[in-house]
Amino acid sequence: MAGEKAPRAFSIEELPGHLVGEVLTSGRLAAADLARLEATCRALRPLAEYAASKLCAARAAFEGIGPAARGELLERCGGSWKKVLRFLQSVEMSSGTVETSSGNMQVATGRYHTLLVHDSSVYSCGSSLCGVLGHGPDTTQCAAFSRVSFPSLSRVINISASHNHAAFVTESGEVFTCGDNSSLCCGHGEVGRTIFRPTQVEALKGISCKQVATGLSFTVILTRDGQVYTCGSNTHGQLGHGDTIDRATPKIIALFEGPTQVVQIAAGASYTFAVTDDGTVHSFGSCTNFCLGHGDQHDELRPRAIQSFKRRNIHVVRVSAGDEHAVALDALGHVYTWGRGYCGALGHGDENDKTSPELISSLKNQVAVQVCARKRKTFVLTDEGSVYAFGWMGFGSLGFPDRGSSDKVMKPRILESLRDHYVSQISTGLYHTVAVTNKGIVFGFGDNERAQLGHEYIRVCLKPTEIMFQKSMEDIVIAAPSG
Repeated sequence: MAGEKAPRAFSIEELPGHLVGEVLTSGRLAAADLARLEATCRALRPLAEYAASKLCAARAAFEGIGPAARGELLERCGGSWKKVLRFLQSVEMSSGTVETSSGNMQVATGRYHTLLVHDSSVYSCGSSLCGVLGHGPDTTQCAAFSRVSFPSLSRVINISASHNHAAFVTESGEVFTCGDNSSLCCGHGEVGRTIFRPTQVEALKGISCKQVATGLSFTVILTRDGQVYTCGSNTHGQLGHGDTIDRATPKIIALFEGPTQVVQIAAGASYTFAVTDDGTVHSFGSCTNFCLGHGDQHDELRPRAIQSFKRRNIHVVRVSAGDEHAVALDALGHVYTWGRGYCGALGHGDENDKTSPELISSLKNQVAVQVCARKRKTFVLTDEGSVYAFGWMGFGSLGFPDRGSSDKVMKPRILESLRDHYVSQISTGLYHTVAVTNKGIVFGFGDNERAQLGHEYIRVCLKPTEIMFQKSMEDIVIAAPSG
């Protein structure tokens, strides 16, 4: 009303401490939000730390590791609860979409193609062999990231790319697949033909899912209730049902129907990992390359816990399944590898095979938040946004341009060309690699013979090169500027 004074502006310091604490611990803030808030007002530092500690305590992954491990994690994070929270949040996002200043994103690399989620829309580029790009039967190759058509209101939150097929999970928990279905890996029943566009898996209707993992000729699906379904080729028992019978539609793995919930899945060429909330890694399928981690070379038809971790009381939070080796991340940010040691892919300074998990000692002082393995190469992301790489340098897919006389990196080496960027997620395919930064910038390196890096005229990228991608069907370029 006329004559009334305008409300007085006040600073956040004037608010009651308990009220600020309630806001900060509401569960909606990320570690970066608390750090920004603290930077604007030094007086809020104790409250920001307190809020971070409460947000950590509220996470099941943190509660499940026990008091001693919690203390050790805090110590490894320099005594900062905000860094512990950043670690926990980064690990949670490592197998799904990551938050960037450009929106939520996820990248998945296949054989000769790449899939990308940006704000719940899917984009793909590269070779469309067997329909893996999802653009229909008339598309043989996409030289730039192009949007994939889904039914209206389908917001995609998780993707997985393999050699010849792809899988997607929507916000509502529905699963879509496309690609070569000759092995029945797309889960659409006895339909052996190629699926050229993402098609909903009818057998999973009414079952809310959250993650997919595509192997060479099979698919693994994780539900929000912590159950696991599998379909496709089962030659080595990689479907986990105790037999070698192929499945045309997803079937639940009986072993995981108990009280222990699966929190993450990974699929290799012909084997599968499932990590449960108690930190146990279960592996099953082919053990040709020692990838099951049991100290032997026997196939497993049912999920079997890796005892090496359990004996040492190691709580695993994430695993990645390569073609011939595997890598795991524990609740303290340590990294373990096993399988074939070709080209130094295990990071121990030699090419020796490991039949069970072994700690990478040279990374002991780093707090890792994501691990990624594929064709004889491994990537590790740290909580500081740095990238370490080791293994086979073929086609430049490790990102080191100085190949010299050797095409092998035997121990973890930091990727200097990305030092100026905070890398939030990385995915490596057969001969190429793609990374996403916290600003939403996409970098690719390695083979681009089939435009799998989204560049039409470049044959190979020996060092990380920025990729532009199309925001919509109107071909609006939205990549952020470099630097």
